[in-house]
Amino acid sequence: MTLPAKMPRLKGYRFPREIIAYAVWTYHRFALSTADVEDLLAERGVMVSREAIRKWVNRFGRHFEHCVKRERPAAADKWHLDEVVVPINGVKMWLWRAVDSNGDVLDILVQTRRNGKAAKRFLQRLFARFGTPRVIMTDKLRSYIKPIRQLAPDADHRAHKGLNNRIEGSHRPTRKREKFIGRFKSARQAQRFLAAHDQINTIFRPRRYRLSAISYRHARSDAFDLWQSYALEMAV
Repeated sequence: MTLPAKMPRLKGYRFPREIIAYAVWTYHRFALSTADVEDLLAERGVMVSREAIRKWVNRFGRHFEHCVKRERPAAADKWHLDEVVVPINGVKMWLWRAVDSNGDVLDILVQTRRNGKAAKRFLQRLFARFGTPRVIMTDKLRSYIKPIRQLAPDADHRAHKGLNNRIEGSHRPTRKREKFIGRFKSARQAQRFLAAHDQINTIFRPRRYRLSAISYRHARSDAFDLWQSYALEMAV
């Protein structure tokens, strides 16, 4: 990934923003650990500790997440909702995720419960930002029924496990990342990381099987241009 050689420096940071943006990009774009990113930077002559990389990811990952959310197109009118177990310090937590019919992640929320109250909290976040969809696809978890009926009475709620395969695939990157992170240490860490990880990958992982080689290269070039503009907006 190429960034301009000269960008305004970040006050209080020893390394240029090009290096920080590159570290955040490689960490989220590929299944890499902070040690892997450290080695990539060392090969390019940049000596930085993995602890510094971890802090960059935590600090600026949220910035890039907000930039992607700000400029993303409107969500499709058909949503898929699902929840998956995320063990955190030996405690069973639940990761709630929503994607639209295009496969783009709308939002995620880590919660301790899988009941109606948790479902309502997640749905309220979604509706506050995206409005009410035309169709909501879920599995057969009964916790969805009452909140959807209360918050979106006009939506067509379809509860069928076999029709919700689109969101099942969106859980795979989470499982892959868990192996490198060594399990999440807290619900806050999981929420912070996964929220940024899903949004950043939205622009760098277009549906390649739907695109020709030329179209994919254009999409990738556009993603790099967006990342460059987001790097320019980085602030302490």
